[in-house]
Amino acid sequence: MKTLLLAGGFGTRLAELTEAIPKPMVPIGGKPILWHIMQYYAAFGHDEFVIALGYKSEAIKEFFLAMRSAGSDFTVQTQSGLIEVHASSAPNWKVTLVDTGSDSLTGERVARVRDFIGDETFFLTYGDGLSDVDLDHLLDFHRGHGKLLTMTAVRPPARFGELSIGANGLVESFVEKQHLNSGWINGGFFVVEPGFLDLIPRKNVMLEREPFEEATKIREMIAYKHKGFWQCMDTKRDVDFLRTLWDGDDIPWVRD
Repeated sequence: MKTLLLAGGFGTRLAELTEAIPKPMVPIGGKPILWHIMQYYAAFGHDEFVIALGYKSEAIKEFFLAMRSAGSDFTVQTQSGLIEVHASSAPNWKVTLVDTGSDSLTGERVARVRDFIGDETFFLTYGDGLSDVDLDHLLDFHRGHGKLLTMTAVRPPARFGELSIGANGLVESFVEKQHLNSGWINGGFFVVEPGFLDLIPRKNVMLEREPFEEATKIREMIAYKHKGFWQCMDTKRDVDFLRTLWDGDDIPWVRD
């Protein structure tokens, strides 16, 4: 089963980090966040990927072209260019890289890779978010309801700690919460039927506008509520938080 990754945006809110590299290449623990997302899918047995590229697409292409050599011991015949690999730690993934245009919106990017997806159910996610959502359960849930589209719904991360203040003005408790207790947002981990692609109009649109609105209108989109870990990477604060988690003992998106 293929996984489509949207990795073409400008990442304007991370401009200090994305002037030289695209947002999905921002490193967490020495590896791009894109690698972490793919590693997570591969842990569930989903190791065939289609990546929709745009802004600074060459950086992502170069990363995958160099992945085998960077993770291998090898002998090279410098005149002929023949390479004999002795050992490799590179992951066994099949990755299709498609340049979908620097100015394309998310709906246009999905439409442009349709031929590479084929006529089959596929996963879809963004190249800037991590979670511990159970992909097996998500897929079973999707197959059980028969709709065109399943969206993983998550609690939005809290930006600030929560104070409990007594009548005398004294702070009675302070909790650095990671998630709010009410409301749901688009968590970006989707399961999609190929028929959903017919809902994307023949113009440059955001996936989250007309296509999702139409799927909602015809009652073909359903939410899978995930109450566990989820974190986007929209700001430098988000990057720092993810890096702190990586340096800790419990990394939510890493499966043994």
